[in-house]
Amino acid sequence: MKTGLPLPEDKKLSIIFRVEPGCLGPQGSRYIDQFCDQAQNEFKSLDSDFIIWNVVPRSDKSLPEIQFALAGKRISSLQAEKYLALFGKVLDDAENAFDDKLESLIVKFLAAV
Repeated sequence: MKTGLPLPEDKKLSIIFRVEPGCLGPQGSRYIDQFCDQAQNEFKSLDSDFIIWNVVPRSDKSLPEIQFALAGKRISSLQAEKYLALFGKVLDDAENAFDDKLESLIVKFLAAV
């Protein structure tokens, strides 16, 4: 991809990550919206030149935990992998970095409530 970074919003990979309320403990449903808002602020700068992270509560169990979209259309994880490869990134590495940061945010959040 010969486009300069940062990309326009419609060219960025959108990654929706749905967080289970249970990860915040037995009272997680009381805090999940607040947690997701705080996490969203933390993640908005992670690879923001070509990724838009969306951290939302997983209130509908029929929806996948993670979902990818490009130009407003859902894409598969394989397509997301190919997209990230254009920037020298690996999807598994991005997901692992996300998971690690999410885990530390959960610990920090639970310590504050």
